[in-house]
Amino acid sequence: MIDRLGVRLCLRCTPPPSLRPLYPSALSRAFSVSSLLSAKKAKMAPKKAAAEKKVLLGRPSNNLKIGIVGVPNVGKSSFFNVLSKTDLGIARNFPYATINPEEARVPVPDPRFEWLCDLYKPVSRIPAFLTCIDIAGLTAGASTGAGLGNAFLSHVRAVDGIFQVVRAFDDAEVIHVEGDVDPLRDMEIIQTELRLKDIEWVEKSLDNLKRSGRALGNNSLADKAKKEEIATVEKIYKVLTVDQKDVRKADWNNKEIDVVNGLQLLTAKPVTYLVNLSERDYIRKKNKWLPKIKAWIDEHNPGDPLIPFSVALEERLGPLSDEEREDEQKKIGAQSALGKITQAGYASLDLIRYFTCGPDEVRAWTIRRGIKAPQAAGVIHSDFENKFICGEIMSYDDLKDQGSEAAVKAAGKLRQQGKPYEMVDGDIAYWKSGQ
Repeated sequence: MIDRLGVRLCLRCTPPPSLRPLYPSALSRAFSVSSLLSAKKAKMAPKKAAAEKKVLLGRPSNNLKIGIVGVPNVGKSSFFNVLSKTDLGIARNFPYATINPEEARVPVPDPRFEWLCDLYKPVSRIPAFLTCIDIAGLTAGASTGAGLGNAFLSHVRAVDGIFQVVRAFDDAEVIHVEGDVDPLRDMEIIQTELRLKDIEWVEKSLDNLKRSGRALGNNSLADKAKKEEIATVEKIYKVLTVDQKDVRKADWNNKEIDVVNGLQLLTAKPVTYLVNLSERDYIRKKNKWLPKIKAWIDEHNPGDPLIPFSVALEERLGPLSDEEREDEQKKIGAQSALGKITQAGYASLDLIRYFTCGPDEVRAWTIRRGIKAPQAAGVIHSDFENKFICGEIMSYDDLKDQGSEAAVKAAGKLRQQGKPYEMVDGDIAYWKSGQ
């Protein structure tokens, strides 16, 4: 900077007589240094563009729901009852006992929440919840309306994720709508019906887009955007028909994901496979179908989680007190899978939680992964988002390590975060907003 400043001064001022003999060399040196700086700048590698943040599949909401799906008589409604600790689900030994979907909010177990409650000893304790919907059984032909299929598929379309219950137990007293127990066939039925319905919806959408796009030009941005949308819907159709893949298993860029999300497709929803075993098989961790089910998932929907569980065991453990349940689980050498299932459903929807803590209340707030501080504050009240100033944030791990808020602050780990801050699972937040 000194050399450049010197150059500007030399260009604008006449040097005194005493410096005139030195002036040419000084000017030359100044230009030489300046040239070197410019050359260095020219050689510097260009800055890398910031990686584009990936848009998530699904509704951009914090109030997401997961539906319990499967063919009839696999234990869906019984599972819903033990999960929600209600008797809302109509469990009967015949198809279509459930017609209207039932809804329940299920607490999501979290040892961090329990630790915070032990620390603050609040008057009120409110954990995170997962909203679960009991949806009637789907049968072969549901996509064309068989077995009240259109109504039931509309219920699937209204949720954001799927618990697919798969029956892998034999019981002569519980009939199977297909005549015998074959979980691979059942999984094929569900996948086929969801995919066929998606194909029907995509065909209609593509037909409407092409009809309205006949007069599109090449100049306006709106016309180019409409052409890109048509190309994306054509790609979705190819994924479903030619590639024979579920939409969630294809690669999409952010613009394409916006189009996919707008169509609310069934096969774009995350799926967690829940394999319903007999109590005996679950306890001994053996079942002839489990390896075949895992192989089917790896072939057709790689990466989707599989959780074995037993409705029969959960029904037996449900009425027991906490102490009795713990004793029984030790006795049989097996644990309830309900907590694991709830956590898996929560994670499948890309949900995380942050905490607000104090002597009056410890509360877990559910938010979608990747949202910024103002939107996280807005989950509590819209004014907190609209008049957001900042958040005082500490991590759960820092609080647990230090033992108290005062110690966290003394260690310099209580941070003030502004609007650009992306929330992290387990953050503890105190919001500041304007009047």
